[in-house]
Amino acid sequence: MTLHRLAPELIERMAAGEVIDSLGAVVRELVENALDAQATHLHLRVEPDGVRLADNGAGMTPEMLTLAATPHTTSKIQHPQDLHRIRTLGFRGQALYSLAQLADLTIASRCAATAQGWQVQYDAQGQAHPPKPVPLAPGTVVTVQRLFANWPHRQQGLPSWPQQLRQIQLWIQQMALCHPQVTWQVEFPGKTWHLWPGTLRERLTQILPQVADSQWQIGQEEQLTLAFALPDQHHRPRPDRIWLAVNGRCVEWPEVHTAILQHFQRLLPRGRFPLLFAHFHLPPEQVDWHRHPAKTQLYLKNLEHWQAKLLHLCDESLGMAPPSKTDYPRVQKLMQVAETTARYHARPTLKALAQIHRTYILAEHPAGLWLVEQHIAHERVLYEQLQSHWRGITLDSPVILPPLSPEQVERLTQYGLPPEPFGPQQWAVRQIPQVLRERPEEWADALVELSHCTDREQATVNLACRSAIRNGTELTLPQMQTLLEQWQSTQAPRTCPHGRPICLTLAETQLARFFRRHWVIGKSYGI
Repeated sequence: MTLHRLAPELIERMAAGEVIDSLGAVVRELVENALDAQATHLHLRVEPDGVRLADNGAGMTPEMLTLAATPHTTSKIQHPQDLHRIRTLGFRGQALYSLAQLADLTIASRCAATAQGWQVQYDAQGQAHPPKPVPLAPGTVVTVQRLFANWPHRQQGLPSWPQQLRQIQLWIQQMALCHPQVTWQVEFPGKTWHLWPGTLRERLTQILPQVADSQWQIGQEEQLTLAFALPDQHHRPRPDRIWLAVNGRCVEWPEVHTAILQHFQRLLPRGRFPLLFAHFHLPPEQVDWHRHPAKTQLYLKNLEHWQAKLLHLCDESLGMAPPSKTDYPRVQKLMQVAETTARYHARPTLKALAQIHRTYILAEHPAGLWLVEQHIAHERVLYEQLQSHWRGITLDSPVILPPLSPEQVERLTQYGLPPEPFGPQQWAVRQIPQVLRERPEEWADALVELSHCTDREQATVNLACRSAIRNGTELTLPQMQTLLEQWQSTQAPRTCPHGRPICLTLAETQLARFFRRHWVIGKSYGI
């Protein structure tokens, strides 16, 4: 073998193939350029062999158009130190040049201060043909046709057309969340999709219409915007709606993604995952985008700090608030609405009124009625108490257990309940968790159950469930009131540690609607 330098045209084709590896990459690069040009309206048309994007951004002069697709040409960085303080979505100056190598590229543009637009076509080396005047509104129109026409192997390796469309749609959703002030008009073959500008909450409702506006919890603090669907009302079978963004672009952030899953683990049913969007607005000096050509991965300073900040904002947002005052005209929707109008944040005053079927506590709220399931409400109380303070008590007489494996003995010992040999094939435990004090008939079964728990978290959940007030237990009004107050003081009062919803709320406005108390006075003697 002999060493030799690659030909320049081969180097250029290899580099182009890294930057533009799919139809989605074309959309990504063109949209990022438009957003960097301060565009607020994007009209995107996607076809199997190309893309057309029109925007209302700053536009380019004819001189700029002749340079736009030459290699490493950009207006976004000038000095070496700029590489370490990237303030734009694009910065490498490779996208348009790569597109010229891989497709037929045409750009038309007009600056707002000029009366004439100009159009340029580029050859495979990124060199512009002479500009031609064209009628055009201020902004830029980029047309990419015959993508990979000269790369048949690349065409054959692409996913199916429906898969490509799905990937593009998901990416657009991510960018639309990062830039809710931008209007999107997206045309796929046989389908047109609009996203109108508005607040983050409104944009989330457009993208996920199955989650109502009132069912998103928004958290905001310096450098971080957070939104998540109320976990007792909406969750997913897959963790595919956890979007993490940094400075205008969604990124892959495995450490934070895992921390979020662990944080919501005891707020959702088993095997279900949250809907969450978190956008970090960080100083450019702390973000290094030079990790992946698609800029989906990054190096970040103080990763643990930002992760802790996100989880803290999640905790702050998980409170309670009175139900919203949305009215629905049809009576059959009363209960359905009641399940979806309660919000998080405040600590309302509840007054216990009655116990229903020795299972539910009916409570009066200043804005309506709440129905609380007593067992899982108490389970949430005990779970959080055990999390902060796992306390054991010593027994006068030990609990005798059947044969235990070495693993079971080790686990009980880790939980502060060390077993001791007691005759052949038996073990004695002289301590129990304090929450089991009033249930001596369950001590043995509870200890055996704890010995099978693989970690402290699972043991805490099982112990809270076993120790909580059983459904079918009759409670006095003072006991119900005490439970309501304890439950209200928990950090995550909407769901039990297994993810089940704890309460159903009925707003007074919904009750008034049901009983038609909105009629004009004089038609009824009701108040």
